[in-house]
Amino acid sequence: MELTDNTIQLRPFRLSDSEILAALCNNRKIWDNVRDYIPFPYTEKDAVDFIEHCNSEDPQVTFAIEYYSEFAGCIGLVRQTDVYRLTAEIGYWIGEPYWGQGIATRAVRLITDYGFNDLDLVRIYTGVFDFNKASQKVLEKAGYKLEYISEKSVFKNNKICDEYRYSIINK
Repeated sequence: MELTDNTIQLRPFRLSDSEILAALCNNRKIWDNVRDYIPFPYTEKDAVDFIEHCNSEDPQVTFAIEYYSEFAGCIGLVRQTDVYRLTAEIGYWIGEPYWGQGIATRAVRLITDYGFNDLDLVRIYTGVFDFNKASQKVLEKAGYKLEYISEKSVFKNNKICDEYRYSIINK
């Protein structure tokens, strides 16, 4: 499964991505804006383990982001269960050399369309740390709406912060 627009492609991970995945993800500026279950420092073994996990997905829900055929980041959907089974949480990161080029917004649009059209999702949501203004803008440009702000709900980098909860509904 590959999803494309004019400049980016969402594709399954390849084991050959492990070196660049580790290099881009082993960046404190990336880690500061993602959940703590992503290890830091991030090693090539972490990358291989992640790639193997992604490649076992059925259906595919986690993708490498390519920008003009260069690995630039990662995006995925985490399907929810039970009464939330038509909902997924979106997560993504873009390597620092690729920041500010609109890649994340296009990737979010592509995977959102995939979630609605191929996975039959009704709702996609995510939480963004209050200090991550760039990600908030990405979501807003991609059509996501701010649902609420959960005050003092996140503990990241030894600080308590607010979470901005965004969602989009398949109409």
